[in-house]
Amino acid sequence: MEGMSESENVSTMPEWEQRFRAPRVSLPDWAEDAPDRSLFVSNATGTYELYAWDRAGGRQRQVTDRPNGTTDGVLTPDGEAIWWFSDTDGDEFGVWMRQPFGGGEDEPAAPGLAPSYPAGLAIGRDGSAVIGRSTDEDGTTIHLVPAPGSGEAVEIYRHRESAGVGDLSHDGTLIALEHTEHGDAMHSALRVVRPDGSTVAELDDTEGGTKELGLAVLGFAPVAGDPRLLVGHQRRGRWEPMIWDPVAGTETALPVDLPGDVGAEWYPDGSALLIEHSFEARSELWRYEPGAAEPVRVETPAGTVSGATARPDGTVEYLWSSAAQPPVVRSTSGAVVLDPPGAKAPASVAVEDAWVEGPGGRIHALVQKPAGDGPFPTVFEIHGGPTWHDSDAFASGPAAWVDHGFAVVRVNYRGSTGYGRAWTDALKHRVGLIELEDIAAVRDWSVKSGLADPQRLVLAGGSWGGYLTLLGLGTQPDAWALGLAAVPVADYVTAYHDEMEALKAMDRTLLGGTPEEVPERFEASSPLTYVDAVRAPVYISAGVNDPRCPIRQVENYVDRLAARGAVHEVYRYDAGHGSLVVEERIKQVRLELEFALKHLGGGDVQGA
Repeated sequence: MEGMSESENVSTMPEWEQRFRAPRVSLPDWAEDAPDRSLFVSNATGTYELYAWDRAGGRQRQVTDRPNGTTDGVLTPDGEAIWWFSDTDGDEFGVWMRQPFGGGEDEPAAPGLAPSYPAGLAIGRDGSAVIGRSTDEDGTTIHLVPAPGSGEAVEIYRHRESAGVGDLSHDGTLIALEHTEHGDAMHSALRVVRPDGSTVAELDDTEGGTKELGLAVLGFAPVAGDPRLLVGHQRRGRWEPMIWDPVAGTETALPVDLPGDVGAEWYPDGSALLIEHSFEARSELWRYEPGAAEPVRVETPAGTVSGATARPDGTVEYLWSSAAQPPVVRSTSGAVVLDPPGAKAPASVAVEDAWVEGPGGRIHALVQKPAGDGPFPTVFEIHGGPTWHDSDAFASGPAAWVDHGFAVVRVNYRGSTGYGRAWTDALKHRVGLIELEDIAAVRDWSVKSGLADPQRLVLAGGSWGGYLTLLGLGTQPDAWALGLAAVPVADYVTAYHDEMEALKAMDRTLLGGTPEEVPERFEASSPLTYVDAVRAPVYISAGVNDPRCPIRQVENYVDRLAARGAVHEVYRYDAGHGSLVVEERIKQVRLELEFALKHLGGGDVQGA
């Protein structure tokens, strides 16, 4: 693989480090009109970067090479060029660059547009593009960028609230936008416009913000002259697809009656839909032909499909893993599609399902245990989002804790996706506190069941999980022996004022207004409010360029811990909301393991 270093001999390293260092690849994207040209992400050099792959010739080459890595890239429909997003040290603020597929110099893809946070991108067959931008000053703007040398970018949309580019029709005459002009950042409405920005049709299930029903763009039909748009909706209490023709004004429901959330994308000839079904932390694939009575199962192993795409020959490629088995890109033909060189990641242990009665209904948790009999020291690894969920998928972090004798519990608290719209939307206004009620219920179950040692319970997580960690240490100080918070919200008011505009909109939706409008809600949901109650040792890691959980509000929290001599450690690193550098990730996990073992006992970190 051109540009990839020889795999380091890792056989003498502990398995937890091997899992992080093992080369991985994403599901390859491919050019719509040149399907042999693909783009994928890999960590093969030790940093996650973009790679081009000419399937016909077998050549692979590294496209980007930056100190903090690159993961956002798109192929043009003809496969002649790669667009990639260039920010500064992970701050997510930058511009789109363009590079020839076969290699060459990078150039600004839209030289007339100033840097911004990205808000969607769609590239046309004529070389034009639709670019979404978000800035603190302007909110969201969307621009039509003509083919290179054909003129300057033209603004076709502007609004203070969050919006984004959904897709561009096959012939380039229709642009689908997602927007939240009604003020509810959790539930988007749709608008289809022409290239001049004039409206073709609207679809708003929120009815002006009065109903909590969202819509999502899943993609225009990939056929010339076909204006149909595949749309995700929540009308029956969960995500599921339908077909909307914005020109004819018709909607076509699909008889895909599967429990859990359902997504979809078109097969390349538009004759069928590839259904992605997520239910109770697992996922599977189905094929549905419009007009059929029901979908047909596409066989995949039990576990999690993290992405899938239908190829022109009718096969389906998908990225699969389970908690026990590392990820692999497979095809329904039976082949492994893309197998990076080097040693494979060691397996881990399978997850067990736990269902716990909570104050808002049954809570689903995933449990991994080390060998031997409990009770074990136990890490509650809390996912971010909050609109996300943990699944039966391979994760090197939890596996590292299991290797060191810890049980790991991951809780799909209220706010998580995959369990219906009501479960996801339940956290509004009592933000943080709702999730912690569910985590407490699972914590109590873990102790009563004999799984967890009540004296060695660790609350941990990153992003929203880091936020819940700090909030939990302050509001449940007797429950936790230790806290590990990565890139957290620590001071909610300061975070609101410093974070990127799209997250301000989300916080206004979650809490019902700004800190000035609903100060009591921000106070009730801010870890800083309860910092003086924290008794457990706390470890915090933060990226100094993080636009989502900015560093100033973390420092405010740390200053309060230091002022009263609370036991804590802080690690600051030069990146944004997490790191794309493998060695940096390993360093952070090692520091967390060392902190936990130092304060809870249990020996040394393997390989230290």
